[in-house]
Amino acid sequence: MIKPISVKGLKRYALKERKSKVYIHKMGKPYKKGLSFLQFINTLPEFLAAKQIKEIASAIVNARKKDKIVVLAMGAHPIKVGLSPIIIDLMQKGIVTALATNGAAIVHDFEIAYMGSTSEDVAEALKNGSFGMAAETAINLNKAIKKGADKEIGIGKAIGELISTGKFPNAKISIFAEAYKLKLPATVHVCIGTDIIHMHPECDGEAIGKATMIDFKIFCSIISKLQEGVFINLGSAVVMPEVFLKALSVVRNLGYKVDNITTVTMDFQKHYRPTVNVVQRPTISGGKGYYIIGHHEIMFPLLAAIVLEIKENLTFNKFQ
Repeated sequence: MIKPISVKGLKRYALKERKSKVYIHKMGKPYKKGLSFLQFINTLPEFLAAKQIKEIASAIVNARKKDKIVVLAMGAHPIKVGLSPIIIDLMQKGIVTALATNGAAIVHDFEIAYMGSTSEDVAEALKNGSFGMAAETAINLNKAIKKGADKEIGIGKAIGELISTGKFPNAKISIFAEAYKLKLPATVHVCIGTDIIHMHPECDGEAIGKATMIDFKIFCSIISKLQEGVFINLGSAVVMPEVFLKALSVVRNLGYKVDNITTVTMDFQKHYRPTVNVVQRPTISGGKGYYIIGHHEIMFPLLAAIVLEIKENLTFNKFQ
């Protein structure tokens, strides 16, 4: 018969001798009416994501202080949840220095610039096959991509040129138009068959392939300059993490030193590729990776605001 074990011989120690992870001076502070945003930031606990988002903001500000690049890679969802004005503001203020997106981003960016609205009811439209059949979106974007390919320019620049030089009532809300205006690189990385414009007769697969390949090589050039910079993956679960990993391998293979970097994924939940391809693998030889979980429409404006507060108040050391 097995008897209960005796624990009388356990080796113990004094609590004050133990190294702890939680200290009262790192705890949050209650909000008080009238606090400035910077003071509010200082009320956040110094634990987990609250600590990490301040570290990320500090890394971004320090990178730009040293004239290093900050790359914002993303899917289309950030545009759909209204983040374009915030992204544009960061571009205008010299925080975000390069953009990279999947193919769906140009669809929503174009529609917002063209008519001030986007994002159809997919489930309802799919019933009768009308999903993705907006004529203006398909005709204009496919035409611009073909024109860009003929001129040896990538999709991002081609769409930026289209919106910047055309009659678009909401061009100021276009991230691609703003990148074109500011002469910042904006690359688009397309998987054939994933975007609604691929369903239309105007679609030229050869032109898309050529133009997105140009963008990939431009993206590689961007990543070759990432040393001491920051790479943010905002809401792309597959495409941008895969593109980033390949570009990083290309530039390291060519001899570029890219081993001290800050990488960030911000998304609703943890995914495999953003974890290993953005946060973990690229920083094995140096730097630091972060994964912030939360809604884009809350977390990214919060990060942007913290960055601008640090930049304005020059409180670099406070958040390190």
